[in-house]
Amino acid sequence: MASHRKPRQRPLSGGTARTTAATLALAGAATATAFEGTSQADPRPTPSQVKSEVDRLYEEAEAATEQYNGAKEKADEAERALTGLREETARKTDQLNSARSALGTLAASQYRSGSLGTAVQLALAADPQEYLSQASFITRAGDRNAAGISTVRRRLDEVGKLREQAAGQLADLRAKQDELSAHKAVIEDKLTAAKRLLAKLTAEERAAYEAETPAASPAAPQSSTPQSSTPPPASDGSRAARAVAFAYGAIGKPYVWGATGPGSFDCSGLTQAAWRSAGVSLPRTTYTQINAGRRVSRDQLAPGDLVFFYSGVTHVGLYIGNGQMIHAPRPGSTVRLAPVDSMPWAGASRPA
Repeated sequence: MASHRKPRQRPLSGGTARTTAATLALAGAATATAFEGTSQADPRPTPSQVKSEVDRLYEEAEAATEQYNGAKEKADEAERALTGLREETARKTDQLNSARSALGTLAASQYRSGSLGTAVQLALAADPQEYLSQASFITRAGDRNAAGISTVRRRLDEVGKLREQAAGQLADLRAKQDELSAHKAVIEDKLTAAKRLLAKLTAEERAAYEAETPAASPAAPQSSTPQSSTPPPASDGSRAARAVAFAYGAIGKPYVWGATGPGSFDCSGLTQAAWRSAGVSLPRTTYTQINAGRRVSRDQLAPGDLVFFYSGVTHVGLYIGNGQMIHAPRPGSTVRLAPVDSMPWAGASRPA
């Protein structure tokens, strides 16, 4: 009869029991969530809700873009410095090789005459660095080759120092490239989230959003002339006028984050390019451009002034007069005219 008994089951150990209980609890929660999801679908967001959230994401993406622009500028500087160090190292290495070659020619002559000194033999060895690094080398050499040996030693020291500097510069460059990648990932995440939200709109709603130019507040001064994509006829030939003319010529070109022209721009890339066309060099980012010129108050604005927005100074446009600016608003849009009052004011500066 014993052979027909059911085998006795061993009790679960404490750890196994806890793991099983946790797994069942999670499964139950997942099932409940699944049922809730099937019983009540998320309501479709209204166009105003989508606009509000997309605007927030674009603002955050633009802030990350300016951080990216700043990091890229530093990375470019580090790369130029590294290239310079490598070129200088190559020049010094050539000089070292020339010095050793000259010493070798002299040594060959001495060898043929049977007068090759110990110091020369050491300087021409496969690895003379250890011996050459000793401070007493020249005085111990005690022969007429001291000047040539001193030159070799100096060149070796120069090449060694340059290689150390290049190694440090390379590490700095890699750190800045990592920072670039981090900012790029943030930008792309924000833009991807914005695209997902915009996809919830109808074609008509999305077209309305993309074409939208924020309305000015009632207090904003308005131009009495129709807006045009061509420069105003009157120009005094000043740098500011040339910068404004460039901005007018950029109207209609697409916004692309990180772009500085000529075919596309981000906000600070547009203002930098506009003033560059007038012979004025501006820094790359909004938060450096605001300090690049003389600060002006809002009631003192003149065409060509840089106008900045948001608490973090993350957006910039070029003032053209009559309460209007030209700016590159956001991804998916183009360079366009807009009222200065259409965004939260942060300040203004005059480059020239």
